[in-house]
Amino acid sequence: MKRIIPVLMLAVLFMSCETLSKLPGYGYGTTVTEFEAKQGIEDALAQGVTTAIFQLNRQDGFFGDEFYKILLPPDAQKVESTLRNIGLGKQVDKAVLQINRAAEDAVSFAKPIFTSAIKEMTIADALSIIKGSNDAATNYFREKTRIKLVDAFKPSIQGSLDKLEATRYYADIINLYNKLPTTGTKINPDLTGYVVERATDALFNLVAKEEANIRANPVARTTEILKKVFGARL
Repeated sequence: MKRIIPVLMLAVLFMSCETLSKLPGYGYGTTVTEFEAKQGIEDALAQGVTTAIFQLNRQDGFFGDEFYKILLPPDAQKVESTLRNIGLGKQVDKAVLQINRAAEDAVSFAKPIFTSAIKEMTIADALSIIKGSNDAATNYFREKTRIKLVDAFKPSIQGSLDKLEATRYYADIINLYNKLPTTGTKINPDLTGYVVERATDALFNLVAKEEANIRANPVARTTEILKKVFGARL
């Protein structure tokens, strides 16, 4: 009887504690509570956002990276050769440069927007994410918050485009093109929505890369909770 009571007490304690120790991918006696799982996912996303902003929020963060460089909007790309052929090559290059400079400037405003969205994650969300793919947290984040983030990010992008005169440079070349007698379909000179989408895509892409790095590389786990939550995976 004396031996049975401690066993029963341990069983009750184990069942009453919200843990992930029996979830797939966890073991070796490591116990991670649901709250810790949520905190770990939040830390991973926060670290991803910080890394992404650090990479993009500097000169040539966008412009100097062929993967993230923001080209002219698709409609304008279709007529770029025409613009260059009529002597607007320098203006096109200047517009592209300033568009990227504006994106580099504006991403600094993304951190509080992203941080606020991260805090809205529920424990149930975290439990699902932690057992997911290498970019499960980023995918959840993108699906749940993208529309809201784009809306919140738009004023910052617009402000940077105006401040760095990217809007003016782009409008100048598009208005000149629209006035050509050979122009059929005119191009909308609005730039903000396009740059917001591209800048947001770049941020999410880099957050996903950092999440995968945290999951795979112990050195990338810079906080104790990251080490505990992701170190518990088999």
